[in-house]
Amino acid sequence: MSDVLVVGGGPVGLLLAGELRLAGLEPLVLETADGAERRTRSLGLRGINGRSTQSLRLRGLTEPLARVQQETFARLNAARGHDDSSAAPVPELRSARARGHFAGLRLFQQGAGDNTLQREPHLLRQHVFEQFLLDWATGLGVRVRHGSEVVDVVEEGEAVVAVLADGSTVRASYLVGCDGGHSTVRKRAWIEFVGTEPTMTGRVAMVEVADLAALPSNPRGPGGMVTVSPLVPGEITTMEFDGGPGDRTAPVTLEEMQASIRRAGGVDATVTSLTVASRYSDNTRLAATYRKGRVLLAGDAAHVHAPIGGQGLNLGLQDAMNLGWKLGLVVRGLAPESLLDTYTAERHPIGAWVLRNSRAQVALMRPGPQVEALREVFAEVLEIPAVMRHFVAMANSTEIDYSPGSAHPLVGRFMPDLDPEVRELVAVPLRQGRAVLLDLADSARIRSVAAGHSDRVQIITTPSTARSELAGLLIRPDGYVAWARATADPEGLADALTSWFGVQQSRRSCPGGTP
Repeated sequence: MSDVLVVGGGPVGLLLAGELRLAGLEPLVLETADGAERRTRSLGLRGINGRSTQSLRLRGLTEPLARVQQETFARLNAARGHDDSSAAPVPELRSARARGHFAGLRLFQQGAGDNTLQREPHLLRQHVFEQFLLDWATGLGVRVRHGSEVVDVVEEGEAVVAVLADGSTVRASYLVGCDGGHSTVRKRAWIEFVGTEPTMTGRVAMVEVADLAALPSNPRGPGGMVTVSPLVPGEITTMEFDGGPGDRTAPVTLEEMQASIRRAGGVDATVTSLTVASRYSDNTRLAATYRKGRVLLAGDAAHVHAPIGGQGLNLGLQDAMNLGWKLGLVVRGLAPESLLDTYTAERHPIGAWVLRNSRAQVALMRPGPQVEALREVFAEVLEIPAVMRHFVAMANSTEIDYSPGSAHPLVGRFMPDLDPEVRELVAVPLRQGRAVLLDLADSARIRSVAAGHSDRVQIITTPSTARSELAGLLIRPDGYVAWARATADPEGLADALTSWFGVQQSRRSCPGGTP
């Protein structure tokens, strides 16, 4: 029997499986697609936002990811007829200031020296990113079974059983559905998926157009939007507010794509060839809970929305970072099962928040003079520095606060910048998926309180001149702060350690939990 079954071998499932392996478990990934038939081509580029980049940096993955991105940029530049260089293909990216967009309105980092975001954006094809995470996860020892379609999920006492399409079964202590918006896991666990029906149809395709110059330079046409990718030659996206697609799984034909370009753009364009295409919509739904017994959800299985702004992938990656270490502690018997309830408590509001701003972006992209006026006003408002910072933070998930109103402002937020020397010390245990207690005041009292959790929390004593207002900092494996103190008084530390990492070793070893 496996420790945890991860259903779905996309980016979220693979990151989660790697996190579970770092947490000391033996996860098994069940992926429907055959390994030999994994997608070798995907449309568009997926942006890894500021918070996800910080998360990947915790695991030592940003440098190898940057090398993969350089290879991607080199191929794009070659396809565009530019020098075969790894430089970013467009000036906005080369400036290292681009921070995404909101409804097509560009967001830029203002000023220099902002270390809360990546200095350069990460943009990758999804299949390339999947392969990157697959190599990392399997390098850690994660097992992946391709060609394993899960058709049912059944809880049986202390285990959960996945029933496969071939009639075989696999058992584990817990199961996590990372199997997309049409999640079998979510449906078989009878978790409600509430939200709003689609109002638009998006199409993206690799095409050749006989009269490419005739396409509008302004993507906003009379019937919707037509966007010619500045990055990928031949990639065109359309968006029409027609009540949503019918059968999303039906192949997108050349004639359909041509008609959509003509309706949305108001131009008489002729498509001469189409190689690959897909549809999307603004179907927007959120799971009522991310956990039901021994079954949990992550990624699109827990939330779906329009892909505008590229938030979906990052939302799922952050689900995986939040869940992995918690599930590891529970399965190993180091923390109570109630720790898993904090997964829904922390991530469900973030999912709702992303769905809200996704709906707002769709509203701002509708055609018509009223929306055009609203976009002009919105663009003017974005010129206000504080507003731009707010939307940059929104697009990059850097203002997440899991514990608003805490006694210390750092609690519930991502770890702050630290001295380079301290950062290097912290990087080692975090790369291994361990929590860290920073004793910045050389306090025997702080270390004494934490001693009983040293099997789960790495205690590091070191002074920090850059954070002189801090005496102690407890950092969870996902990089978020669980406890912070300005003085050497360890008040609240024992409770934080027990809440997030279970009882200390001496209490666990005694009958009844008392020494």
